[in-house]
Amino acid sequence: MTDKTIGELTSSSILHRHPLNPVLSPKDVPYHPAMVFNAGVTKFQGQYVMVFRNDYGDAQKGTIEPHSTTNLGLAYSDDGVNWKPQPAPCWIWNDEEVIRVYDPRLTVIEGRCYMCFAVDTKHGLRGGIAVTDDFAKFDVLSLSVPDNRNMVLFPDRIGGRYVRLERPMPVYSRGGMDRFDTWMSESPDLAYWGNSKLLLSVEQVPFANDKVGPGAPPIKTDKGYLTTFHAVDIDRSRGKNGWEDRWQKRYTAGIMLLDKEDPSRIIGMSKSPLIAPEASYETEGGFRNDVIFPGGMILEETGEVKIYYGSADTVECLATADVDDLLKLCLEGAEEQEGGNRI
Repeated sequence: MTDKTIGELTSSSILHRHPLNPVLSPKDVPYHPAMVFNAGVTKFQGQYVMVFRNDYGDAQKGTIEPHSTTNLGLAYSDDGVNWKPQPAPCWIWNDEEVIRVYDPRLTVIEGRCYMCFAVDTKHGLRGGIAVTDDFAKFDVLSLSVPDNRNMVLFPDRIGGRYVRLERPMPVYSRGGMDRFDTWMSESPDLAYWGNSKLLLSVEQVPFANDKVGPGAPPIKTDKGYLTTFHAVDIDRSRGKNGWEDRWQKRYTAGIMLLDKEDPSRIIGMSKSPLIAPEASYETEGGFRNDVIFPGGMILEETGEVKIYYGSADTVECLATADVDDLLKLCLEGAEEQEGGNRI
């Protein structure tokens, strides 16, 4: 059951797309993927690091190659804008059960870099967490049961425990179709996860009627944890909107503020998107147009927040905003609700 259509959406005025967008395109990558998007980005050991998703296909034929369709690439930058892709993918998981690994999210915790990822297996879609110190070797610490994905880790322990956001994909219990929400779990060791609870549902987001889930890993501020999320709406009247015969969904990026001591409590959330598809590289010529998917967020010492996002499932882009403006945007949308979240 899908709610009524959402209508026109626009980006927040506090958001500034970088003039060099896209900051990473397939043409920049030496091993010739057709799509480069949904990257995890962080600062690690003194430089900017990006692990990005590669997909392979033919835009003219509207197809994705059936074999080796996806792998993970690696790029470095001195300024977070100009990127140097490495000459080969950084991780292809060779396992009989694994079909592909994709959608990386990077979080540095206590000096080590952790990567959440999605993995398609022969027995379902799973979410995983790996750790790396050099982006050449990845040690897998945990894998969820099907179906779960879009996992992101908080940048520090809270109450002595690791915390993650995630988007399980129930079908039977949510009406037999897409109706996916953002959940939260915790762990003593990054391997065993539990104490799961609902954080943000589709019904709480005015610009979604299909699903909501984590975006970039949260960043810590004086006011709480700022975190982006993806919000999806469906309009059945949408026709061909990319390579496929029909693409009826639109992805936007939202922003919310979570309590520092109890991140299951939403302090505030913008009632409208932070980023909606508007630029030509977001709305035209992509594999799936009208898709914004945030995967990396960096708070600079100047107060600038860099937000990296996949665009049209084809290129990687950058937008910026001032951290105080982002906090204000969340707090302006806050309303007291008895016995729980403020949104």
